[in-house]
Amino acid sequence: MDRLKTRATQPVSLAPLAGFRVAFGLLVFFATVRFWAHGWIEDLYLQPRFLFPYYGFEWVPRLPATVLYGVFGLMALSALGVAAGAFYRVSAVGLLVAFGYVELLDKTNYLNHYYYVTVAAALLALLPAHRAWSVDAWRNGAGWTCSMVPAWVLWAVKLQVASVYFFGGVAKLKVDWLLNAQPLKIWLAANTTLPVIGPLLDDAWVAYAVAWAACLFDLTVPFFLWRDRTRPAAYAVVVVFHLLTARLFYIGIFPWAMLVSTWVFFRPETHRGVLDAVFGVAGASPAPSQARLRLGAGSAGGSIAALFLIQLLLPFRYLLYPGNVLWTEQGFRYSWNIMLIEKAGTVDFHLHDPATGRRWTVDPRRYLTRQQARMLSTQPDMLVQFAHFLAVEERRGAPLEVRAEAWATLNGRPAQLLVDPTVDLARETDSFAPKYWVLPLESAPPPLAGHRP
Repeated sequence: MDRLKTRATQPVSLAPLAGFRVAFGLLVFFATVRFWAHGWIEDLYLQPRFLFPYYGFEWVPRLPATVLYGVFGLMALSALGVAAGAFYRVSAVGLLVAFGYVELLDKTNYLNHYYYVTVAAALLALLPAHRAWSVDAWRNGAGWTCSMVPAWVLWAVKLQVASVYFFGGVAKLKVDWLLNAQPLKIWLAANTTLPVIGPLLDDAWVAYAVAWAACLFDLTVPFFLWRDRTRPAAYAVVVVFHLLTARLFYIGIFPWAMLVSTWVFFRPETHRGVLDAVFGVAGASPAPSQARLRLGAGSAGGSIAALFLIQLLLPFRYLLYPGNVLWTEQGFRYSWNIMLIEKAGTVDFHLHDPATGRRWTVDPRRYLTRQQARMLSTQPDMLVQFAHFLAVEERRGAPLEVRAEAWATLNGRPAQLLVDPTVDLARETDSFAPKYWVLPLESAPPPLAGHRP
């Protein structure tokens, strides 16, 4: 333990952390501008009549349009501030608050890389990533600048990046992925028109090979990136892997986020040349004792430990619930379940007014956007939330009964009922408790028709 503590407090160059700060800030800035330019603020957050908040965060309000656009402006400005290291603490906290607020508005829009941006922003807000190669270092002068930090500071960022891969690999240790090569069989077969490799993508053995290779890649690449000897080859594989996934699958900025994030594993010399060119000159390097004293693991270290503990526990919370997590989705979000499901469904809500005996059916598309309706049809917690909305919206007298007839298919299986259609969802509550009214998954995915063995 003493040896580990000594290594953790050993001074190392801040350059990789500064490089990560710049790359991460620019990535979030351009992603925010892209989000705005595509009109997604309007489509995803202003146009919907009803939003699906996360359990426990129902109190988070949807702000008026002008204010919400201001939040995205703050997000972009804060991301630039993080990249430049300008008013860094304010910028980092501003980015975390703005991004976190938007993420909490509607679970319809949950994506793994949004979760990554949130935890990475939280981590950066706790670290001294601005003490060199930054506008703040230029403003405060050499006496404030510190280009050396304790090793644990850099370990924290590397561990954050590594955890995305490792837990993504752990999540792939499932029957559908390894033994059925699903949903890869479905997705790869949709790319057979690609030049050169296209004809191969309809072969079953290719789907199995990709499934196993991706799982092994996720589980092992962090360790290869951490070692000097294997890092160049490992990063070459990272580049090929993420460029292929970006071409074959629509997964947003996730490949690009990981491509730039893995730069943090490279030696300081690799970062220093670029940083010196951008920011002029490197900051002064204080004596090792000063670095340890000024940047020791105090309250920030405790907060970082708590952040990692939460991330360690969340991927395994699905074990507390019965059933297949890919079907029930209890414990699915915030667990690095990356590319594990191909789900589709339809749902009608059957309403009953006990006072009058009237019965009628509501198509959710009457109230929801196309994206919301698509996600609603396969996610039980959203079904109960929307049932509560309908119980209020459609009520004309006595309390209504609301039941859902939701048919869903998972990873090529035949469609089956997702929830018990006899249960009045208006009387159920969304919570962390097991949802007894979610019906069990009945079958394994069949071979795809026409898929070559």
